[in-house]
Amino acid sequence: MDLKPTKIIGPLFTESRFKDVKDPCIVYDGNMWHIYGSGGDVRNEKWSILHATSDNIEGPWQEISSVIMNGVQGDHVAAPSVWYEPIEKTFHMVVQTEFTSVGGHAEYLVSSDGLTFNYVKTIVHSVPDSGEAGIYDPHQTVINNTKYLVYAGTPAIEGFNNTYVIQPDIYLAESKGSWSGSWERHGKILDHDHIDWHHNARDHKEYEWGIEGPQLIELPDGLILLNATCFLSEGVFGTRQRVFFALSDTIVGPYNSIGTVLDPHTDPESWYSGENGHATGIIHRNSLYLFFQGRSRLLSPTTENNWRYGIAVYDLNDIALAYKNRLSE
Repeated sequence: MDLKPTKIIGPLFTESRFKDVKDPCIVYDGNMWHIYGSGGDVRNEKWSILHATSDNIEGPWQEISSVIMNGVQGDHVAAPSVWYEPIEKTFHMVVQTEFTSVGGHAEYLVSSDGLTFNYVKTIVHSVPDSGEAGIYDPHQTVINNTKYLVYAGTPAIEGFNNTYVIQPDIYLAESKGSWSGSWERHGKILDHDHIDWHHNARDHKEYEWGIEGPQLIELPDGLILLNATCFLSEGVFGTRQRVFFALSDTIVGPYNSIGTVLDPHTDPESWYSGENGHATGIIHRNSLYLFFQGRSRLLSPTTENNWRYGIAVYDLNDIALAYKNRLSE
């Protein structure tokens, strides 16, 4: 791993209304910073939409009441992506409806205050008998003044006892107008084979999970950064999740991975020493502020080893250099 953060901040709040806090999305409304995320318990996989605010991107953060969702319900409604439009003063949210099985879709909601969101429509459906038989972790972005949605899409691979093996790759859709669409699918932009040097192969005997938690960020130099989560081939289950970066000069790729970017073993006693995953970045003062989920290795993942939020800060010049080094290998 060549790219290293210049600063690690966290956990952003040690106490929470929830056992686990995951899937953070960072938003700035011109006055206040917001974190939207999944709040719940990984033991029963029941989730609400967490909301925290701060006057400063580095905190301190205050967790407030969960978001009110009018028109969308379900235990697996989670992993919110929120985009703020300053001219219309509106928060635009997209959420998943399922992630542990096939099916599911991306739901679109709007809010004027960031507290109560109202359902508008389903913007991307899953497609049976395809690589998008299940879709989840949708994330909005604007690249070159065009609205996009990037998400994890998984084929319907049957496992034991009528369950499914979740092996998602990364897919892209483009809006032909507003956040409500219409949406044109561009298909797969990153799959397992593209990152096989740091991600478990589909046929690995100890396969854990696929590529998920994607986000696209337009960098000042014109490159497109794909921030997503992979799973290492080796190690104990529950300790193999990692954030990685891949870059391209076009929105549809190909994307070249520079590898994992958060080493949990830097501080073996830290709160994020076990593994890290689903992250959202935002460019602020010539740095990339990456809000991520992490947990310790000191306790078993099946006990009170809670997921918490942290921030990893990267110099944009370091990202460009890591990408240049990767292309020259």
